[in-house]
Amino acid sequence: MTIVLEKKLGLIAGNGQLPVIWSENAQKSGIEVIAISLSSDNRKALGKFCTKVYDFGPGQITKISETLQKEEIKQLTFIGKVHKGLVLKRPKFDSKAIELLKQAKRLNDDAIMLLAVSELEKIGITVLDQTLFIKNLMVSPGVLGSTQPTKEQEEDAKYGFWVAKAMGQVDIGQTVVIKDKMVMAVEAIEGTDKCIKRGSKIAKKGAVVVKTAKPSQDKRFDIPAFGLNTLKTMKKYKASVIAVEANETILVDKEEVIKYANSHNIVVMAL
Repeated sequence: MTIVLEKKLGLIAGNGQLPVIWSENAQKSGIEVIAISLSSDNRKALGKFCTKVYDFGPGQITKISETLQKEEIKQLTFIGKVHKGLVLKRPKFDSKAIELLKQAKRLNDDAIMLLAVSELEKIGITVLDQTLFIKNLMVSPGVLGSTQPTKEQEEDAKYGFWVAKAMGQVDIGQTVVIKDKMVMAVEAIEGTDKCIKRGSKIAKKGAVVVKTAKPSQDKRFDIPAFGLNTLKTMKKYKASVIAVEANETILVDKEEVIKYANSHNIVVMAL
């Protein structure tokens, strides 16, 4: 079904570069963007491409809802990382946020996001595909840099792909760390970089990092992404390969990633 875009879109922005890139591309397409910023790390940059940037915490549901209605937002996108640990700490969670969390049978990523989508739909807001305006960042199949994988690394990557898909099926995480056809670590609430650190320490050196989309990935939220920081974490802990799912993974700073991978003999590949 083709969606006709409004001339003014909402953006609920987590941290990282993706919300900024999304906003810039939307502006170039003649779209006005109203941002709800959940992170201070990119708030200033968002101001260059958004008409307004509101500063709220992820748990300030009532204020976010009231602001979106005041701005007459009918369509919006979620993009950028919001750490799952906030659900444990619950900073600035208002009564509405607490009420919603109590309704959830489980607090995995999809359950939380589907609650948010449901609440937005109640006030007449449609949540759009995250890749809107950033489809050019999706990784194509193949090896991206000059460092080629060995046969053993390819086998570990394929095994890791299968494991990551299994983990995604139950919405635990998108990343696994493999060495010699053994699972060193699976991503849980700690996030990708800490999973790489944990698994690579066990592997000692030469770990293979694999990141995939979930088997039933909802493109409105949580599309897998990686960038230069991921490779820097790999280098620090002596991981050798990152393999991601082709056409389903966002790559930020492609040129810098390839340059860094080539300089440090890291394999970057998409399966």
